[in-house]
Amino acid sequence: MKHFLSFEDVTDLSQLITSGIVAKRNPFGDQELGKNKTIGLLFFNSSLRTRISTQKAAQNLGLNVITMNVGQDGWGLEMEEGVVMNGDKAEHVKEAAAVIGSYCDIIGIRSFASLTDREKDYQEIVFQQFKKYAGVPIVNLESATRHPLQSLADCITIEEFKLKERPKVVLTWLPHFKPLPQAVANSFCEWMNHADVELVVTHPKGYDLSPEFVGKGQVIYDQNKALEGADFVYGKNWSSFEPYGQVLNSDPSWMITEAKMALTDNGKFMHCLPLRRNMKVADEVLDGPRSLVIEQAANREWSAQAALREILIGMK
Repeated sequence: MKHFLSFEDVTDLSQLITSGIVAKRNPFGDQELGKNKTIGLLFFNSSLRTRISTQKAAQNLGLNVITMNVGQDGWGLEMEEGVVMNGDKAEHVKEAAAVIGSYCDIIGIRSFASLTDREKDYQEIVFQQFKKYAGVPIVNLESATRHPLQSLADCITIEEFKLKERPKVVLTWLPHFKPLPQAVANSFCEWMNHADVELVVTHPKGYDLSPEFVGKGQVIYDQNKALEGADFVYGKNWSSFEPYGQVLNSDPSWMITEAKMALTDNGKFMHCLPLRRNMKVADEVLDGPRSLVIEQAANREWSAQAALREILIGMK
C-alpha cells in the first residue's frame, strides 16, 4: 500500500480487517517496522479519536510522531496553483509539503469539507497537493469526502460483533441543527459495498448521498421500514448533497430511540462520535446494551495500526 486515501488503496479488505484484529491482540508485535521512521500528523480541523488513536497506533509500530495544527502551530497554507499570494496564506503547499516530506516518512492529514463549493470539496485539493509534492505516503485522517480509518474501524467492529454471515447494516440519517459533511456516510457506504453485508441507507427525501458512494446500497426513505430486521444500525447526520451543504430539515422523529431499535433483529447501534445526546440518539440507546460506540471508537487504534502497517511493509 503506497497511500491510504480511500478504499481504492485497499487490495484485500478481509486481510486488512484481520490485521487490525491481530494488532488488537498483540499491539507491539510489529515495532521493528517503524523503527527510526517518523510520521507527521497534520490537522486542519479539530480531532479527538483520530488524533489520539493514530498517534497511539504509530507508537505501537515504533514510529516517531510529530503532530501539528496547521494554521495555529505553523503558517496558513495556500493550496491553489498559480495564485498571487497577497492574502492571509503565508506559505504554498508546494514548499510546505516537500519540506514536511523531507522530515517525515509518512504524512497523515485531516481536512474537512467547506460545504460551500461541492466541486472543489470533492476534488480533495489538500490531499492531492500533498500527494503530488510531499514524495511520501499520505494517510487520510478524514477528508472532505471520506474517512477511511473510521470505515475500517467500522468493518472491524461489525466483524467482531456479527451473529450471522451476511448481516443487515442500516445507515440512518440523524437530525442536527447545523450542516455536517458527508464524509463519514460516504466512506461507510463505500466500504460496506465491498463487505459481505446487506446495506440499506435511510434518510429524509432531499438527503440523498452521491450515487458513486451509495453504490448497490438500497435507499429507503421510511426509517421504520428500513430498520426492520437490522443487525447493525449506524447513525450519522450529513448535510444535503444537492443542493450542497444545507440543512433541509431537522425532523426530531429521526432520532434513534429504544422504540426504533426494537424494530431491529436485536440490532446493535453504532456511531463514529462525537454526537449530541437526546437530539440524535436517546440516552437509553447510548447507555444500553445495544450500543457499540465505545468499542467502535477503541477500534480506531487498530484500524490505524492496520493501515500504517501495510504502508510500512510497502516501504521496505
